[in-house]
Amino acid sequence: MKIISTGDRPINLLQILGAAIVGGMETYVLRLLQRLPRDSFRVTCLCVAESDITKSLREIGCSVHITPFADDPDWQSIQLGVSLIRAESIDVIHAHLPNAHSLAGILSKLTDTPALATIHGRYLSIRDLEVHKIAQTHISVVAKTAYFHALSLGVPASKLRFIPNGVDTRVFHPTAGAIYLHSILNIPPHTPLIGFIGRLSPEKGPDVFVHIASMVHKQLKNCRFVLVGEGSMRTKLVEDISNLGLTGVIHMAGIQSDMPKVYASLDVVVSTSYSEAMPLALMEAMASGLAVVSTNVGGIVDIVEAGRTGLLNKVGDSEGMAANIVSLMSDASARAEMGKAARKRVKEKFELSQSVNHTGELLSSLIRTGYHSELNVGQV
Repeated sequence: MKIISTGDRPINLLQILGAAIVGGMETYVLRLLQRLPRDSFRVTCLCVAESDITKSLREIGCSVHITPFADDPDWQSIQLGVSLIRAESIDVIHAHLPNAHSLAGILSKLTDTPALATIHGRYLSIRDLEVHKIAQTHISVVAKTAYFHALSLGVPASKLRFIPNGVDTRVFHPTAGAIYLHSILNIPPHTPLIGFIGRLSPEKGPDVFVHIASMVHKQLKNCRFVLVGEGSMRTKLVEDISNLGLTGVIHMAGIQSDMPKVYASLDVVVSTSYSEAMPLALMEAMASGLAVVSTNVGGIVDIVEAGRTGLLNKVGDSEGMAANIVSLMSDASARAEMGKAARKRVKEKFELSQSVNHTGELLSSLIRTGYHSELNVGQV
């Protein structure tokens, strides 16, 4: 990692998080901050609420401050931000989600501190674009679609960088014979498990997963299904499972902290999302040597090579997804080969160290006059 020196001290970095749930953005930030070199970066975080994420941030040595800012930051949040920037001699601001970008833009203008906003979705929001134009913030994106969308909206290449999400393949790796989920859910050891990993919210399609599970179960009676995550649809999903007569077949595992053990317990991971950027869960599953079945939306088509590292279906093709799951679960050799190819792809294209290094170098470069970057389309 090439870091521009600030003299005899680390770069003082202010991270602004616009949400406090346990989701993809929060996981991205936590893993980034865990791996940025401590001798090069000193991190202060500004978050909207206390949560498991703020607890984890403190555990890794970050100074965490709370202010419940909305899409239009109030004066109290702005005052706290300005005070932190002055008290901590902040060199650069890094924001996540549009509300955080709004606050970062205001703070950047008031204190003349460079600001970077990472866009975690497929597209720039209207708010992100407005803040960028008014405050001249820099933008990084995790999905190739977002990069081209930003260019089409007039964001200059000199203020835009494409840095895909990454996974630590030393943490997420194949592990044979694991029964972690079996033990906590009282499932007989070595029962085949098919998993959904993600927030239980409409855009992720967990109800579609339940529907697909009901179809697969008709053909593969020995398989069980697990939803890992929490969200607004939990009550509805429990009702759906009961109405289908699949209580004891489809299990709700809630939020899990030891995700490597979760993946090691699964045989196939399914993504039923209606919209995605660069989903960490899918990359983690692939790094863990698992075959995946997914909808072909957003950045997923850049991660999964259809037919080689996973199987893809159009949104709404539940029958096709069920058929692909049955096919993989009926052929252990093909499943293993696909999982092996999936892990190789993640190691080559989406290793976490690459993402951290590029982000660290970018944050460092912003302390000076800016940078110019071009998308290397060949990297994904």
